[in-house]
Amino acid sequence: MTTPSTARIEDLLHTGVREEVYPGAVWAVGDADGIRASGAVGVPDPDRPDEPMRLDTVFDVASLTKILAVWSTIGTLVEEGKLDLHAPLGTFWDEVVGHPLARATAHHLLTHTAGLPLRAKLKNLYGTDPQDIRDGVLHEALHRPPGEAVEYTDRAALILGYLAEHLSGQPLDRLATDRVWRPLGMTRTRFGPLPTTEAAHCAPTAYDEATGTHLKGTAHDFSARLVGGVCGIAGTFSVLDDLALFLRHMLAPTRAAFGPTWIKDSLRIHTDALTPARGLFWHPAPDTDTTEDVWVHYGFTGTGMWTSPTQGRWAVLLTNKLRFNRDREPLTKIRHAFRACAFSSDQPSTANK
Repeated sequence: MTTPSTARIEDLLHTGVREEVYPGAVWAVGDADGIRASGAVGVPDPDRPDEPMRLDTVFDVASLTKILAVWSTIGTLVEEGKLDLHAPLGTFWDEVVGHPLARATAHHLLTHTAGLPLRAKLKNLYGTDPQDIRDGVLHEALHRPPGEAVEYTDRAALILGYLAEHLSGQPLDRLATDRVWRPLGMTRTRFGPLPTTEAAHCAPTAYDEATGTHLKGTAHDFSARLVGGVCGIAGTFSVLDDLALFLRHMLAPTRAAFGPTWIKDSLRIHTDALTPARGLFWHPAPDTDTTEDVWVHYGFTGTGMWTSPTQGRWAVLLTNKLRFNRDREPLTKIRHAFRACAFSSDQPSTANK
C-alpha cells in the first residue's frame, strides 16, 4: 500500500480545527500489517489550549459501539452456530414470543429493516428501570412490517445487544471483552463510565447541565447513560491503536475473534433494491461506487471507521465534534474528504488476489 498523503490529510483536519468543526482530531490509515500514516491535530479541550490532542487520547466512540461490541460478538455467535440470522426471533427467544418483534429476524436488525420505532425515547416510554426498558423495547409494536424499508434506528443495536446477552449468558461488556477486545489486544477499549485516571485522558463531549461540565469519561448517549453505561447503542470508549487492531483483524482475521466468513458476508449489500444500501451494520461509504468496496460506520460524537477488503486498507477518524455543537454538515464534508484522501484510487492495492 502506498502511504496516503499525510500533508493533505493534516491540512484538511487542521481546517476543521480552524473552522471550529471540532476542537481536535486523531486519524490513521493502515493495512493488515499495521498503521501506515497517522496524526493528531488541535486539542481535546478548547478550555485547555496548551494540552494538545495526542495519538493515545481516549474517545467516546458512540455508535462505533454497534460495530465493536454488537456486530463483532453477534458474528462469533453466528459462526458458532448459536444464531441463525434468518430465523424469526420468536422461534427461539422466549422474551419476544407473542409480541410484534417475534416476526423479525437478526438479519432484519442488522440491515435496519426490522420495522422498529425510529426513535429510542426509552425514558419517556418505559421509565428508568433497566428491566422495564428491556421489556418495553422487546415488546413494543413495530413501526412497519419487517423487510419493507431501510430505516436506521438505535433500537436495532439495543435489541441485538440483548439477544447476544441471551444467547451467551453474559452481559454485553463482558461478552465483548472476552470474545473480541481481549483476544485482539484492545486493552484500552471498554464501556464507561471510565475510572477517574482513564477519564483524565478522554476528549470531552457535550455540556451536561446536570453536572455543569462537559461529559468526560461518561457516555454522551442518553440511552447508554440511562441503563448504566452498557448497551448496544453506545457507551464504548477507545483509542486509535485499539481501533487499528480491530480493523487490521478485519483485513487479515485470525482465530482470535470473529472470522473471515462473517466479515465477507457483512461487507456486501443485503438490502437488494431497498435504499439506502446496507450490509450487516456496515454500509457503503457515501460518494463511492461498488468497485471501490469502501465500507463505513460513524459515531455521533464525531468518530468514524472505514474498511476496504478489495483495497486492503482501513482508516479511522476520531473527533470530539460534540464539544462544540450538533451541526452535522461541516463534519460530514470533512469525513468524505478524509475518506477520499485515505482511499484515493491512484494508490495501488495490496489486497490478496
